[in-house]
Amino acid sequence: MAKGSVAAPMDLYLDAIAGADKMVLCDDEPTTFAEADTTFALAEVAMDSGDFNIGAGDSGGNVSRKPTVAAQNGVPIDASGDATHVALVDTVSSTLLFVTTCTLQALVAGGTVNIPAWEIEVGAPA
Repeated sequence: MAKGSVAAPMDLYLDAIAGADKMVLCDDEPTTFAEADTTFALAEVAMDSGDFNIGAGDSGGNVSRKPTVAAQNGVPIDASGDATHVALVDTVSSTLLFVTTCTLQALVAGGTVNIPAWEIEVGAPA
């Protein structure tokens, strides 16, 4: 029996992630909103739905979907440390929506950082 999926349920999941209103660079992997928003936060930038572009994914199969998260330039650095993770949060509901790793970058408080565009891929059933 073949496995398959359709885009609509995947898009619901990705739409929830695209509801993030803030992206945070963190010096450790946050597992809660408080850790992403405060404990491990080094730099943050406001986001809106225009910062997410959901489209077809690259993984093949019946269906895969991915949003591209827009690049953010000149993001103020609030605290010094080594950025190792990126978190997307919803500050209205105090919810941690997504966490991923990033290339380690030493950040110095008072400076700025550029965050390149990146993608989240939801693959087709395997």
